[in-house]
Amino acid sequence: MESYELAKACAKALAEKKAEDIVIIKVDEQTVVCSYFVIASGKSTTQVRALGDHVEEQLKKNYEIAPVRTEGLREGRWGVIDYGDVVVHVFNEESRLFYYLERLWDSGRNVEKYEEE
Repeated sequence: MESYELAKACAKALAEKKAEDIVIIKVDEQTVVCSYFVIASGKSTTQVRALGDHVEEQLKKNYEIAPVRTEGLREGRWGVIDYGDVVVHVFNEESRLFYYLERLWDSGRNVEKYEEE
């Protein structure tokens, strides 16, 4: 699966569980860590955990892809799901505003707001 397709699959899974403000950011020209960030928000710590779990479940079920590692989802403030070339960040609203990753990685043409098809 291509990196962009993987990022879209992650965004779709997030949208299925009503994540808010989902964006896909192409970062391959700015870092060697990965090609895409997928960033989304949940309204509560419970929803942040549920969003992370759903992404993992859907990618495993539909594409047989498991994350390299996950961090922080149990706390429900900011969780990271690392798929190698795609890194998913799921925030609660307060943490997203505080860290504002879009500002750090936006080069003016690399941010795509995910809209359900």
